[in-house]
Amino acid sequence: MSTATATSTSLDIAPIAGYLGAEVSGVTLADELAPDTAEQLRNALFEYKVLFFRDQPLDHTQHIRFSRTFGKVTPAHPYEDKAPEGFPEILEVDSRKYAAKAGTKSYSYANFWHSDVTALINPPAVTTLRAELVPEIGGDTTWTDLTAAYANLPASLQKFLDGSYAEHRFGGRAPRWVEGSESDRKAKTIPIISEHPVVRVHPVTGARALFVSPGFTSRIVGLNARQSDRILDLLFDEIANPAYTVRINWTPNSLGVWDNRATAHLAPTDLDHLDVVRVLYRTTIEGDVPLGADGGSSRSISGDPFLA
Repeated sequence: MSTATATSTSLDIAPIAGYLGAEVSGVTLADELAPDTAEQLRNALFEYKVLFFRDQPLDHTQHIRFSRTFGKVTPAHPYEDKAPEGFPEILEVDSRKYAAKAGTKSYSYANFWHSDVTALINPPAVTTLRAELVPEIGGDTTWTDLTAAYANLPASLQKFLDGSYAEHRFGGRAPRWVEGSESDRKAKTIPIISEHPVVRVHPVTGARALFVSPGFTSRIVGLNARQSDRILDLLFDEIANPAYTVRINWTPNSLGVWDNRATAHLAPTDLDHLDVVRVLYRTTIEGDVPLGADGGSSRSISGDPFLA
């Protein structure tokens, strides 16, 4: 482990897409970051929403320490138990373990558009993901800018959504866990369900974002099933607009950080026919209870806050 003294550094931040995403260089994440460097990274995250670093070999301890740049690090996941021994904060995303549990190939537990764990009353504020083993081709992750998705809606639709709330649960409108898996059992016996504003106001920037995704959002509160499905289909289509996205290729020792309050992401869907291994490690930062454009806040239907 590096024991270098924290020193100030001038970051090189290069935007990589029209709405969101930047590659950052000029910093060694294995070292303890100086306060002003940490502040630069936080400000860059609020501006670009997704930050990506290359050639940053980290062990688990260093990864957790870097994650604290953005807040308190939570346990790995409310349902999953893939933490490496001695590091309960880290979720191990290992395609070999998913295959062993499911009996089929799987490169992520959530290969559909989602913001992380929004079934919680306080979804993670920030997520970090570190690559250890990645295929030479394929396996990219795509992020979408939920603030851009909201900003480009017609004003009349924005006004309707500003006062709307939606239910979030694991799987969204349809079960997505492997039937009979441990995660499937927990989702059924220990349900985590919350109602969040459809339009979330970012606690730092004040920007409004469409806070919905197919992975977790199940219905619009107060509408019948047909009405809800029509509106959700429209919103899911909007957040998946390629214009709002950035797609990034993982390389060994690369690390991504994203603002979970303003983005959704899509895990790779192009690897199932290939004989490859993909191993990454994730941490999440304790989040706040979302606030809506109407001044209201989220409501917990089932489940406790997820705290560090």
